[in-house]
Amino acid sequence: MSDQASTLKEAETPRSDQHLSAERSPGIALLSRSGSPCTMVIPIISGSVEVGRGSHHMEQDQRMSRRHARIVYDGRRFLATDLGSHNGTAVDGKPIPSQQQVEIQRVIRMGDSLFAVYHDITPLYQRGVIISAGKVLGPALQDVFAIAKQSALFGDTLHITGESGAGKEMAAHAFHESGPRAGGPFVAVNCAAIPQGVAERLLFGARRGAYSGADSHAEGYIQAAAGGTLFLDEVGDLDLQVQAKLLRVIETKELLPLGANRPHRVEIHICSATNKDLKLLVAQGRFREDLYYRIARPCVHIPPLRKRLEEIPYLIDAAVKRTTTMAQVHPSLIETCLLRPWPGNIRELIVEVRSAVQNAAIQTCPRIESRHLPEGAGTILRALGQPQEGMLDDYIPPSIRATDPAECARIEQALRMQQGNVAATARALGLHRTQLRRLIERHGIDPQRFSPDAGAHKIDLDK
Repeated sequence: MSDQASTLKEAETPRSDQHLSAERSPGIALLSRSGSPCTMVIPIISGSVEVGRGSHHMEQDQRMSRRHARIVYDGRRFLATDLGSHNGTAVDGKPIPSQQQVEIQRVIRMGDSLFAVYHDITPLYQRGVIISAGKVLGPALQDVFAIAKQSALFGDTLHITGESGAGKEMAAHAFHESGPRAGGPFVAVNCAAIPQGVAERLLFGARRGAYSGADSHAEGYIQAAAGGTLFLDEVGDLDLQVQAKLLRVIETKELLPLGANRPHRVEIHICSATNKDLKLLVAQGRFREDLYYRIARPCVHIPPLRKRLEEIPYLIDAAVKRTTTMAQVHPSLIETCLLRPWPGNIRELIVEVRSAVQNAAIQTCPRIESRHLPEGAGTILRALGQPQEGMLDDYIPPSIRATDPAECARIEQALRMQQGNVAATARALGLHRTQLRRLIERHGIDPQRFSPDAGAHKIDLDK
């Protein structure tokens, strides 16, 4: 991967009549051309735009017709119409009839070019996708990294939320590398993987004789991170006793190992992360309120990969190049990956793409295609209901697929935040509107009671 920023090139960025204002603007973005990642923004200024080899610098795609398709935005939906193209148009993985208007949920394919739809294209237009030090940063991650860097300069803690594999450790590294302790060690600890009963010893260390079998002094993770940053992933899994002792370290900068009589000074930055709701854990008595207020601000949230489509082609390209330099990527692989929800996020995508590379090599195929992906890659587990190829309607993100009352509560919470707007709520939850309506019917929820007319108020969950 190049360490240079891959931003919107002057020649690739629509200008003049396609100029974007600073306000929210819909549009489509070219994310891949002939299997190679790229970033080119096409805003929809006047409600519709025609795309083809004769416009928007698409000359390189020889499989695209001169007037290929028309994209319409009606204020709520993106609609595509194939204009009689030679090689056809596919919407969300399905070919569409010529001259028939079809709604686009995520991805449209014209020739060998893949586009994604954005209700607000402005951030991508202004900042593009940055490739730096092996990291792929779309606008959302750029915002996260900016907050992480500022937090390191003006404080000693940062809390990161997000799904597993979404990039929380990358943000933690940005926090570490931007502060005054960048020259010190970075120690990452997965709190969920620590065996029960030994967290205190592993974190705080122990003196000889502190417990049976302690024949020598043992340095803990906190001491190992002294002068640098301790990253506590899945911090919500620590037991209450350990939480109390951790709070004292943060507040006093003093560390008391097991069996020690006197604490000693330790200078440290602490970055924490979780995919759980710490507020809920506090309410349940499973997380200390005083520790929550000490580590949970400032807080940044990393959106899941399925909401950062512009990063996926670059991640695929990097994964392939790390595995082989002999094979090319077929557009079908990228298209399929763009359509899948990837509940395991970046971690899952990288693993499955590398498997696809291996499968293609075993079959002596010169190009890596979607058929080389392992079965079910990027979808929820079969036991939970695997969606059909290219389909999104049956996918329910892990955050809301529970069958207990928490599912209903989360949907109601999202509706409240969106003031009863079902379409906006569906987008916020990462669902298709049809999915959300099914869930609303299942739980007997009335979206109207969350509308402004019903006296509902928008709730900021970070307050």
